[in-house]
Amino acid sequence: MRIGELAKKTGVPARMLRYYEEQGLISPRRLQNGYRVYDDYLVDRVRKIRGLVDSGIPTRIVADILPCLDKPQSIVVDNPDPELRDLLLQERDRMNVKIDFLAQNRDALTRYIDALDRAASGTRESAAS
Repeated sequence: MRIGELAKKTGVPARMLRYYEEQGLISPRRLQNGYRVYDDYLVDRVRKIRGLVDSGIPTRIVADILPCLDKPQSIVVDNPDPELRDLLLQERDRMNVKIDFLAQNRDALTRYIDALDRAASGTRESAAS
């Protein structure tokens, strides 16, 4: 597929996809005429990359953890970097705080929607009487 189709399927602008390519996060094939062709497996990979980037993880770190995206069942790390580990711990903790905050807001919205539904039911019951 061409970059425009990948952008449409993933919701990631073509400009960002080119940036991911520059960073070595994705690698399209090149046709003889020089055009890029993006394989179908890149749709899922781009979505995962975008999710990590949207959660605040820099692309340089995303590049380090790409093996986790492709093969989540078993990961082998050669030459572990203690600084990277510390940074990943910080990012994970930050994500957990954000997840907790989002969950609280989701639950508050659910309670409010339920209250709206109860109020609408009461209005319908009053109108029927």
